[in-house]
Amino acid sequence: MSSEREISFDEVAGFHGHVCPGLAMGYRMALGGMRALADARAEDEELVAVVENDACGVDAVQYLSGCTFGKGNLIFKDVGKQAYTFFHRSSGRAVRVVTADSEGMRARGGSGEDREQWIEWLLAAPEEKVVAVKEVEIPAPEYARIHKSTTCAFCGERVMETRARLRDGQVSCIPCAEAG
Repeated sequence: MSSEREISFDEVAGFHGHVCPGLAMGYRMALGGMRALADARAEDEELVAVVENDACGVDAVQYLSGCTFGKGNLIFKDVGKQAYTFFHRSSGRAVRVVTADSEGMRARGGSGEDREQWIEWLLAAPEEKVVAVKEVEIPAPEYARIHKSTTCAFCGERVMETRARLRDGQVSCIPCAEAG
């Protein structure tokens, strides 16, 4: 990463709340992707991360890359894969990061080996033994859009117009529409 300093695993664990193998894997994957793009943490939407699971490693992606749901540059595609794609808007370059198909990963992954040893190995092993990074071509993700809000006639809460539904001819949020 082309930042003033590399963010430590301890900082990421502090954000996540605990230390676990999934966070260690996400940390190594996010570092690999960021290094491949030679990019610094996103201040706004110049970097986009597409994550394919909703597990612990995604917190490492958010913390290291600066990509968040709130900024609209963290995209969740729920396919259950340990895979992250990073897209740099100004260069149009993208990299996909997956777990490596290495002997170390095969021997340790899911083996029930001591959890602490597994985490230590994930953090200390050479990058190519832990992650596989490859350049890919993807369409440029859309920029975040700000939508107008309206009020649900049933619960009184605000809802984006693009997510509002009609229930009995009145504007409704999704939960109220499904409950009716």
